[in-house]
Amino acid sequence: MRQAYSVSTVRAAEQALMARLPEGALMQRAAAGLAVACGDLLRRNGRVYGSRVLLLVGSGDNGGDTLYAGARLARRGAGVRALLTAPDKVHRGGLAALLAAGGQVLDSPDRIGHAFGPVDLVVDGITGIGGRGGLRPEAEQLVRAVTGGHAPVLAVDLPSGVEADTGQVLGAAVRADATVTFGTYKPGLLIDPAAERAGALRLIDIGLGPELPGRPDLEALQYADVADLLPVPGAESDKYRRGVVGVAAGSERYPGAAVLAVAGALRGGAGAVRYAGPGADAVIARFPETLVHPWPPSKSGRVQAWVVGPGLGDSSAAAGAVSDVLATDVPVLVDADGLRLMDAGAVRARTAATVLTPHAGEAAALLGVPREEVEAGRLAAVRELAARYGATVLLKGSTTLVAEAGGAPVRVNPTGTSWLATAGSGDVLSGLTGSLLAAGLAPRDAASVGAYLHGLAARRVSGGAPVAAQDVADAIPAAWRDVRA
Repeated sequence: MRQAYSVSTVRAAEQALMARLPEGALMQRAAAGLAVACGDLLRRNGRVYGSRVLLLVGSGDNGGDTLYAGARLARRGAGVRALLTAPDKVHRGGLAALLAAGGQVLDSPDRIGHAFGPVDLVVDGITGIGGRGGLRPEAEQLVRAVTGGHAPVLAVDLPSGVEADTGQVLGAAVRADATVTFGTYKPGLLIDPAAERAGALRLIDIGLGPELPGRPDLEALQYADVADLLPVPGAESDKYRRGVVGVAAGSERYPGAAVLAVAGALRGGAGAVRYAGPGADAVIARFPETLVHPWPPSKSGRVQAWVVGPGLGDSSAAAGAVSDVLATDVPVLVDADGLRLMDAGAVRARTAATVLTPHAGEAAALLGVPREEVEAGRLAAVRELAARYGATVLLKGSTTLVAEAGGAPVRVNPTGTSWLATAGSGDVLSGLTGSLLAAGLAPRDAASVGAYLHGLAARRVSGGAPVAAQDVADAIPAAWRDVRA
């Protein structure tokens, strides 16, 4: 599992570790790892010896890491030049090491082409995890001057200008092809819009692990974690022991939403799916194994979880169905139209688990803020929603986040593709996640595993091309097998 920690936690861990190490040892560990990563990038397009490396160096430890790494590359035969954004605050030891190894300092970006020639790698060491509010104007001008060519950009710890704790981008920021981070991941490396600027991530172990607390601020499941959570029927299992999920979705206008939600539910590990709503004919035509019932949903028979909302519309009957489901004593997932129709007080009053699955626009409506505010600050938005509604919240988008009331680490989903932004894909996700709830997974696990499988299925079936929601549903079993294998 990938884990990410806040800046304050990382700072405290670094201080504790440095107290036990010789002076400068931690920086040398970071510099050594950074130099190796730089060498790997350079070898992809040639070799380290004779290559041209440009360092963008800020003040403080981040600049020191960059300078010491540059010195190591210079000793391996690379031509290394440094542009200093704050010459009076440069790390003196790192600068001395670079100059002693044969590196040079350029006084202006205009000198790059004249004194250096084409650049093979740009290393962004302007600001570290303590940076706030985007790049300053002079640094922004420098970045624009040197990153417009074909050379890859490698960020040190995180792209300069992004917010380490939140993933926000509050001003100008570097767009890196790859980022080398030290000790642990930082939340901003895993959450858009900052994550989109980080490129490929590489974590360098500097011995920080024993100093970090057991509870991170953010975590991302990986294959092994998902495999451990997937429900597996035993020898004595039958369809009822495996769990039954109810789906209250669709309408005369949107029968397809019912079909897609049921499609996801049938592939999510529960033993049976009960459908209640006006889309019964369409559901049975596509999935004859579904158990269909008229409204109200609560009269459909025993279920272990409900999914309500996709394609319901805004009729009084739809509102009644949402209220009916929320009054049950089993876990409930609310999506799409259900988010508009639900009563906030009824959600907060529930004793059984509730999972809300809004996209950014729906989250904005629930919070009473502009959509742009949610998209710019996804981590704050998902935490606020979970706290306000006393629910587990799966915030969909370019970075899907899962939070629950009570302060457990927020989970970020690492799978998916931009082609998932297609009609009906959220309906499939709702059915899949609801089925995992019915199969016995805890709400946070069901939402996290559902998002993981959904994104993995989309990635498999897309291959870089457009996909339809039904394609994603059909690919879930293959994604499941991949994880289990």
